[in-house]
Amino acid sequence: MEENNTQEQYQTVPEESRRFNAKKILSLVIGIIVIIVVLVVAVIFIFPHFFSKTPKETTLVYWGIWEDEPSFNEIAQEFTRQNPNIKIKYEKQDIKSLGKYVDRLATRMENGTGPDIFRYHNSWVPELVPLLLPIPSDIVAATELESKFYPVVEDDLKIRGAYYGIPIHFDTLALFVNNQIFSAAGAANFPTTWDDLTSIARQLTVKDGEGKIITAGVALGTFDNIAHSSDIISLLLLQNGADIKDLNGAARQSAFDALSFYTSFATGDSKVWDGILENSKLAFAKGTLAMYFGYSWDIFELKALNPNLEFSVLSVPHLPGRNITIASYWVEGVSTKTKHTPEAFKFLEFLASRATLEKQYTQHSKIRLFGELYPRADMADLLSSNTLIYPFVAQGKDAKSTIFSSDTYDEAMVDSLNSYLGNAVRSIINDNTSVQTAIETLANGISQVLRRYERTAN
Repeated sequence: MEENNTQEQYQTVPEESRRFNAKKILSLVIGIIVIIVVLVVAVIFIFPHFFSKTPKETTLVYWGIWEDEPSFNEIAQEFTRQNPNIKIKYEKQDIKSLGKYVDRLATRMENGTGPDIFRYHNSWVPELVPLLLPIPSDIVAATELESKFYPVVEDDLKIRGAYYGIPIHFDTLALFVNNQIFSAAGAANFPTTWDDLTSIARQLTVKDGEGKIITAGVALGTFDNIAHSSDIISLLLLQNGADIKDLNGAARQSAFDALSFYTSFATGDSKVWDGILENSKLAFAKGTLAMYFGYSWDIFELKALNPNLEFSVLSVPHLPGRNITIASYWVEGVSTKTKHTPEAFKFLEFLASRATLEKQYTQHSKIRLFGELYPRADMADLLSSNTLIYPFVAQGKDAKSTIFSSDTYDEAMVDSLNSYLGNAVRSIINDNTSVQTAIETLANGISQVLRRYERTAN
């Protein structure tokens, strides 16, 4: 009997155990399913709220120089539409009235109140390199900076393999001629060489009985009353093969000849210009100057001074085989102190894009005669129908920069160099200093200034 009970217990226990194990397995399976469902719901609906970050809004401070804020707003708003989390705060810097732009820029950057992006002149590169970030190679490629922009841009802005800015406009020195003066004098052809210009300038110059110049043939020879005199002298130096940074070097005879030719227009009985005449830009606007060297932006002022002025714009005269002119343009660069490097370069890429350049030109042309000239050689033909401005870009491929740029208002390196150049011309015209002595003194001054700023840059 006991044996049978034992056997029954033995047979009953495994059955209950099996039922208990089945429940455990079922519970475990259900638990796992519940866990999986919870995890799926969490991944889809809950976790993203913890791990996804709303992109932080960034405001880039952009220092412009010539454009007012309203004229820039449309471009800034378009960029923000494409990049909703990046806003642009445009601040126009009046470099003429405020002065000391370069010093102010460096000071503001140092104390943390400077811009993320700022505009600077192409002649300022040596003094500003320490304040500029090199442009990433992908931005260089995206903007086609190396392949589509004028060659002088690479000469100016590429240092030790890296670019330090991108221009969004361009300009070159050209020759303006008064059509009425030429027509009245029967001068059928405009000058293309310096010999032509010399001959025509003497033909068109009118003097009174005492030898006072009433109508000047061309504004050349002096320094203080000629707009862009430093650029014009640079043009002659470069075309004649001089080394602007080393005027007293191996090519010093080229420098002597260029400066001697320049000052000859304001000396002797055959002079066509002198130091007592009013500023060349004003004289040209009044119709008392036949030929004037200037940039495209001069057209606005000339038209404002005399809306009825009839003139043509030509490429500058040249020596045989040396079709060189002077480039003067402004560049956009990214500050070394910016806290928004990717965003700043994204904006720079946007500004330099072909679409934005065209849009800015069209927009500015609605409020003035024309917009900023394109810095890309492949866009020059877009301006070919405008005979007043096409010559400036048509000679763009032959443009070179100078350390003696006019109207940059840096009150630093360039203004110091121009001061030495002005002294050289004055000493020849006013003090009868020999050209050789003037060049030697000028060369020493250039060397001192460049050493100071190159040392600062390094």
